[in-house]
Amino acid sequence: MVVQKKHKVIVFSTPSCPWCRRVKQYLRQNRVMFKDVDVSRNRSAAADMVRRTRQQGVPVVLIDNRPIVGFNKPMIDRLLGIK
Repeated sequence: MVVQKKHKVIVFSTPSCPWCRRVKQYLRQNRVMFKDVDVSRNRSAAADMVRRTRQQGVPVVLIDNRPIVGFNKPMIDRLLGIK
């Protein structure tokens, strides 16, 4: 039995963002636990996201404190060890 390393995953998103929904669906399909942060409701989280990435667009996925801007599936797979 292979035990996967637990990763700390945070998704900065908004309810109206279709790419945010897709990245969260992808993580769920791969049984990756994540914290969803709605930056439209949480101004301090939005400021933190911009400080880390210099980007205002969502989604931003933090995997073990490494930011990924957008739904960059190859990078998500690499950092999480998927496939």
